Amino acid sequence: MQVGIDKIGFYAPSQYLDLTELAQARGEDPNKYLIGIGQSEQVVIPVTQDVVTMAASAASQVITDDNREKIAMVIFGTESGIDHSKSAAMYLKRLLHLPDQIRAIEVKQACYGATFGVQTAKDYVKANPEKQVLVIGADIARYGLNTPGEVTQGGGAVAMTIAAAPQILALDDATSFRSEDIMDFWRPLYRTEALVDGRYSENIYVDFFQAVFHDYCKTTGRTIADFAALTYHLPFTKMGLKGLRSVLPEASDTQQTRLKANFEASRVYNRRVGNLYTGSLYLSLMSLLANAALATGDRIGLFSYGSGAEGEFYSGTLVQSTPALAAKQQFDAYFKKRTKLSVAEYESCFKRQLPNHDVLLDTKADDARFVLTGIKHDQRQYVDRSHTE
Repeated sequence: MQVGIDKIGFYAPSQYLDLTELAQARGEDPNKYLIGIGQSEQVVIPVTQDVVTMAASAASQVITDDNREKIAMVIFGTESGIDHSKSAAMYLKRLLHLPDQIRAIEVKQACYGATFGVQTAKDYVKANPEKQVLVIGADIARYGLNTPGEVTQGGGAVAMTIAAAPQILALDDATSFRSEDIMDFWRPLYRTEALVDGRYSENIYVDFFQAVFHDYCKTTGRTIADFAALTYHLPFTKMGLKGLRSVLPEASDTQQTRLKANFEASRVYNRRVGNLYTGSLYLSLMSLLANAALATGDRIGLFSYGSGAEGEFYSGTLVQSTPALAAKQQFDAYFKKRTKLSVAEYESCFKRQLPNHDVLLDTKADDARFVLTGIKHDQRQYVDRSHTE
């Protein structure tokens, strides 16, 4: 029995910042961002959006009347949780009108959380093939204005249903994972912006990739020649390129050409959205499916990394060829409707944070279906506009 990704959806707000303009405002050569970091644009998150609203918008694309009653579990991977106690999955369960006979939990390990969700969901569906699991990767990446990490900000959500007889990617059983207590990136409870040792984190990322990839190959007997594409967690797209380059010498010249071309396809959308933390790997997968020339049965490798640090390499095979799967039209429409902010507008939006007291927010400028309308009695207030307008 095959189990894997049956449906996948994406959401990010429609405001964005041009990183060439940011570079000019910061007195930097734009190529430092465009080439050195591998980013050209980044999403700007308004105060009326958080991980719950973004997850709801992404999940509404994969939850329908046909599968709603089949969902037995929601696993919400995030490092941008809104409550120290109550899971973001519980709010999401209500907004999506999911059944009460369900588990709804939030998991955290930096950018790795959604991958734990995928693997846990796969095991559950194997034991309960009539059921499905909703897995979320949603985050808001914040490092602060005029910081080295500013160019790697962003945010958004990816939602996946894991099911038997999947329509998109059938997951292989083999997987390799690794954990070490490492301080390359962290965010204490008292901070709204993350702390990162950038160069150290890049080195750890590559080390973890090589370790889990080679362990996977040793365990399975597969080699790099067995993969049509390798996808990566992309906090910024140059990071994944470094990972790919570290193993390219193991491939033939023809294979290297294909892997490099498919990597470029897999980072098209990440370059323009920015860092999704837990959702970054899966946005990269969507970008690959929409922009690469792939065929049914092609094996795709996925490298997940969460600073602190945990890494995992696993794989799956395409159930259908790319034309039947690609969300290219959806992404083309999304990028076409976006609104570019000036650097000053972006800075103003970044500084606007949700107060820690009762407040009513002006949501007129937010075109999303799901919005955060404010706080009442220390409780976040969410609205599904499709039910109120």
